[in-house]
Amino acid sequence: MKKIIICGLGAVGTTIGAKINSKCELRILADEDRINKYKNNPPRFNNIEQNFKYITPDDSFDADLIIISTKFQALAEAIKLIKNFVGEKTIIVSLLNGISSESIIKKNYPNAKVLKSYLICHSAMREGNSVSQDGILELFIEDDKNLADILDEIGLKYSISQDIDYSMWLKYTLNLFSNQVSAILKLKFGEMKNNPLFIEFAKKVIIETKTVAEKIGINNLENLEKDSLEFLSRMSDEGKTSMYQDVLAKRETEVEAFAGEIVRLGKKLGIDTPYNQVMYDLIKIIDYEVKK
Repeated sequence: MKKIIICGLGAVGTTIGAKINSKCELRILADEDRINKYKNNPPRFNNIEQNFKYITPDDSFDADLIIISTKFQALAEAIKLIKNFVGEKTIIVSLLNGISSESIIKKNYPNAKVLKSYLICHSAMREGNSVSQDGILELFIEDDKNLADILDEIGLKYSISQDIDYSMWLKYTLNLFSNQVSAILKLKFGEMKNNPLFIEFAKKVIIETKTVAEKIGINNLENLEKDSLEFLSRMSDEGKTSMYQDVLAKRETEVEAFAGEIVRLGKKLGIDTPYNQVMYDLIKIIDYEVKK
């Protein structure tokens, strides 16, 4: 059986872990304090307690695949945690939101096989250590036979993207106008996609994002507006974005991976990003209250 490590047991990590636990040698990577918390209060998926096996950064495990599924702000810690498990043949897949985690991981592990990917799933709702999700989940990956073979063996649904950079920017664009607005205005997917004023605002964010993407060399952007709004239309009406859930749970948001990233790129390229700047400023106010 394939040996898989998941680093990050939030909504995404728990959802994937529950799906593949019986189909591979799965280990959840964490420090000892966090592992003790998991053991004392086991994670639950769709109200079923999950019997995961755990490893610390000092343990030995010859991983075929490492899945990083932390929040963006925990990426630096995750990079340190996986150090002892990264070999020449190890594949690393990041399921973090945003467009920069792969390059950050690759910078730290230049000889590792860090593959581009992103995850599409109906909202995984997390309350404490309990996650619920309706089973609609698919991983989109760049064309790599070794990764495809592993995913086939562990039964994780996937599609090979013929233009992974565009695909990742497509999801990123959706996140920019849906996650951030939902966090500020506390809107579910249905409330966003059925509100014409929200759609008009989203289009302005899309134009802003497309301008930056074109400047850095992302191709095939002519259908970005249509594709990203269609993407939104497929979301469950009652679903909440991950950033909205973070705000409700009083957790720090991933705004640095969303508006923060596009604003920084805009400044570097000499492109104004006023819509993302305003969303960034508002969400930082929310985060400030969380940290107090």
